[in-house]
Amino acid sequence: MTRRLLLLLTVTCAVGVGTIYFPQAITPLIAAGLDTSESSAALAVTFTQIGYSIGIFLIVPLGDRIPNRRLLTTLLGLTGVELLAAGCAPTLPVLLAASVAVGTTTVAAQVVSPMAAGLVPVDRRGAVMGTLLSGATGGMLLARTFSGTLGEYLGWRAPYLAAGVLTLMLAAVLTRALPDVTAVAPVVRPSYGSLLVEPLRLLRDEPELRRSGFYQAMVFGGFCAVWTCLPLLLTGPEYGFGAQTVGLIALVGAATMVCTPFAGRVVDRRGADPVNLAGLLGALASAAVLAAGGGGGAAGLAVLLVGTLLLDVSMQSGMIANKTRVYELRADARSRLNTAYMTFGYLGGSVGSWLGLRAHALAGWAGVCTLLALLSTLALTRHLVEARRRRAVPPTAGDHLPGRPRDGGPKQLEQHDELCSGRDREPTP
Repeated sequence: MTRRLLLLLTVTCAVGVGTIYFPQAITPLIAAGLDTSESSAALAVTFTQIGYSIGIFLIVPLGDRIPNRRLLTTLLGLTGVELLAAGCAPTLPVLLAASVAVGTTTVAAQVVSPMAAGLVPVDRRGAVMGTLLSGATGGMLLARTFSGTLGEYLGWRAPYLAAGVLTLMLAAVLTRALPDVTAVAPVVRPSYGSLLVEPLRLLRDEPELRRSGFYQAMVFGGFCAVWTCLPLLLTGPEYGFGAQTVGLIALVGAATMVCTPFAGRVVDRRGADPVNLAGLLGALASAAVLAAGGGGGAAGLAVLLVGTLLLDVSMQSGMIANKTRVYELRADARSRLNTAYMTFGYLGGSVGSWLGLRAHALAGWAGVCTLLALLSTLALTRHLVEARRRRAVPPTAGDHLPGRPRDGGPKQLEQHDELCSGRDREPTP
């Protein structure tokens, strides 16, 4: 994989992920434009995430079967058309239906990630995952700012229409620039039915996959609860900001674009578990910081900025650790492993977004922060139980071989990768 290809894949991740998140900054504008409540308009975010979970489950496994160029360009083309349809939606039900369709097909980043993992050696995988995730983070942040600013001047439909055109342009570029390869060349071409069933089998057979998925579901659920309800706080009586300001505030998370590659390098050197622990502690601490920012005023806004930054860095760093751990399990089934992991995670995000709205309705911003603290505590407790179990089990003879991650677990790693795929020995970009 060349540096140019890595850059192109990073941009693809940015566009794909940005499509999911840009509605978060314009939910008050959607409510005003379609004459509905803000909580009802916020369902556009939830429905997009539900669609994303469906797409991860039904479409991402095809990365182990269909050449990536064909799969990626088809998905981006469909997403572009669906975004244009959402921008023309006359009613909220039509917008919600289009949001589900958009979420289902905008899974480009989840096709790119396992493909890239198979093109680099194991000791560089965390760094590449960090680079791709920094692109996804940039897309998420710029999308919020872009949609909030554009929506403030041209209405809520403009961000959807502009995103649709941008996505179609990217599909055209990838048609010419992307090599036509699969993430892993299978010995036996699997049927679509087996591709769909395999993630469930992997969840049953791989405890490290279940553990990583649980961490992601809990932390991402809290993350989505916060970002779904934050526009309601900022545009409410406590702050009284407009949608443009909401989008600009989201830019504070740009620091994660620097932190995620660093977290990836730490994973390569020390293993996934230390990064997971830091991320879970950071997410729990962010709940307290964010709660202190619910009172309004300049001081409250400053506290909110610190809290959202801490939450963003914690969630993204944990995702790098989780994905690196998961991709080491089976080199011949990375797309299916990614399907299981991300379905777990985004179902958690969808439920977290919905619970966040309910918590906000019942207890305001304090309820949302309490939800974040509860979910983070559940993940942290699971992590500490696992760490205690590992300390009680003596290491096996091969646990300290060069190149073996230090967080342990049933991974067979480099030896297993050599049996499953020789592509992990290709030069690093």
